[in-house]
Amino acid sequence: MSDQLTEVYASIDALVDYALDHLDLDPRNADWTRNQIFALFHLDSYPGPKTTTSAASVSDAVQDIVGSRSQAPSDEKTPDPLLAAFRAAATTAGLFDPEEGPAYADTIMGILSANPADLDDRFLLIEHRDGGMAAMQWFYDYCVANNYVKRAQLDRNPRFDSHGLTVTINLAKPEFKNMKKAAAGNAVSGGYPKCTICHENEGFAGRDKRTLRTLPVTLGGESWFWQFSPYGYFDQHGICVNTDHTPMHVDRDTFGHLLDFVDRFPGYFLGCNAALPRIGGSVLAHDHYQGGGELLPMHKAATWAAFTLADYPDAVVEILDWPGTAVRVVSKNRQSIIDVSDIIREAWVGYDDAANGIASHDADGNRQSALSPSAIITERGYEMSLIFRNNAISDEYPEGIFHAHPEYWPVKQEPIGLIEAQGLFILPGRLVDQLGIVEEALAEGRDLPDEVSEFSLEWDELAETLAGNRDREAIHQAVRDELGSVCYRILGNTAVFKQKATTQTFLESLGFATR
Repeated sequence: MSDQLTEVYASIDALVDYALDHLDLDPRNADWTRNQIFALFHLDSYPGPKTTTSAASVSDAVQDIVGSRSQAPSDEKTPDPLLAAFRAAATTAGLFDPEEGPAYADTIMGILSANPADLDDRFLLIEHRDGGMAAMQWFYDYCVANNYVKRAQLDRNPRFDSHGLTVTINLAKPEFKNMKKAAAGNAVSGGYPKCTICHENEGFAGRDKRTLRTLPVTLGGESWFWQFSPYGYFDQHGICVNTDHTPMHVDRDTFGHLLDFVDRFPGYFLGCNAALPRIGGSVLAHDHYQGGGELLPMHKAATWAAFTLADYPDAVVEILDWPGTAVRVVSKNRQSIIDVSDIIREAWVGYDDAANGIASHDADGNRQSALSPSAIITERGYEMSLIFRNNAISDEYPEGIFHAHPEYWPVKQEPIGLIEAQGLFILPGRLVDQLGIVEEALAEGRDLPDEVSEFSLEWDELAETLAGNRDREAIHQAVRDELGSVCYRILGNTAVFKQKATTQTFLESLGFATR
C-alpha cells in the first residue's frame, strides 16, 4: 500500500475517533461507519485501526446513549483541521480533485453524524432532566461539532459595538442588493425541496445539507422545527420553520407562536420578519421565525414613554428610545400580551397618515404596512417588541422610502430585516478591503482613492473627525465609529414615525393613555 493511501486511512481513522468523542458515535458502529466512508472512494486495503474497541468502551457507550452524562463537551472543538488533513491526503492520492473537497468533507460529516431521530431522543432526554436551555446548548454544540454551524468562519467575522448598535462584517454571506436577487438566490430548481428552508433539506446532498439536523417544535398546536444557521449572525442564531410550506404572514397567531417558543426556551428570543418584500426576509414563500441565544440591542433599549390601555391594566406599552419606530408590550399575562399586540398590529396595517407620508396600501391596493414582532422573557414577564415597517416606494426612493437611503448604500444597500431592525447590522465582506484602502489613504495623508470614491460621505466625515490625525489606531477606531453612525442613520431611515411624539399620537388614537 502506498504512503499516500496510508495517510488517507489515517485521516479517516482520525475523523472516526472524532465522531466517537464529539458526535455520539456508538463504538459498536465504528467499523460500519468507517466502511461507509471507504465505499465512497472504493477503498479496500485498510490496514486496520491502531487500537481495537474494548468491551468496556462499548459498555461505556451504551451508558452514554441512555444519558449517564448530561451533554456533549462544550469546548467548541471543530473538525476543521481533521477535514483539512483528509482533503489534503485524498487529493494527493488522487481520490478527487481539490474543488470537490468541500462536498466530500460534507458527505463524510453527514455519515459520521447521528440520525435525526436519535438526536431528537437525546435532546428530549436532556431537556427532561436539565431543561430546554441545556438541551439547546447541547444541540448547538453538536451542530458545531458536526460542522453544520461553521463556527471557525463565524469567529473570523469582525464585530464591534458602536452608537448603541452591534456591527458585524460577514465574510461568508453573499451580498444581495435587492430582494429579487435574494429571492433568486434562495430559489430551488427541480421543485425538490420546494425552498431552501423546507424540512426536506435535512440530509439532502443536492443543497449540501448532509449535516443539517433539525428538531421538532410545536407552536400553537402546529408542527414546526428548529435548525441552527450555518453562518449565524449572533450566538446560537437559528430559524423556526413551519413544517408545511406555507407563505410568511404575521397575524394574531404569530404572537402566540413566539410566546410558545420562549416559554419552552426562556433564554432565547424569537421574532418574525415583516411578511412583505423589501422589508422582510429573503424567503417569503415559507413561514418561519428567527431567534437565538443573544439579546440584541433593541431588546435592551431604554423607554421613551409608557402607556396603558384601560381594558388591559396588567400590560404596559413602551415607546422605545430607538432610531427605528418600535414599541414594547410588557406583561406577566400571556393573553394580555397577545391581545394588546394584535390591537396595535390591526391598527398599524390599516393606518394612513398623508402628513407623514404613510400609506397602508399602494395605488394597486397592495398592502404596504406590516409589523415585525420579537418576544423575550425577562424578570418583568413577557416582552413583545413590535417594529413598525412600511415598504412604500417613490421616484426619489425606488428601493423604499423607509429603506437605507442611497447615500448610505456604499455601506449597506441590502434590505433591513428583523435582525438589523433590532440593532445587529450584517455588513458585506467587501468592506474589509474597501475600508482598508480608506484607512491607508488617511494614514498617508492622500486624497480619497478613485477605487473607493463611493465613500465620499464617510471620507469627509472621517476627515473632520480626525482633523489631520494620522495615527493608524485612531483612524481604525474612527472608521468603526463612522460605520456605527451610518448604521444608526439607516435605522432612522427605516423609521415610519420620525418623531417619538408621532408614535405617541398613534397609540393615543387607539385609546392608550400615558402611564
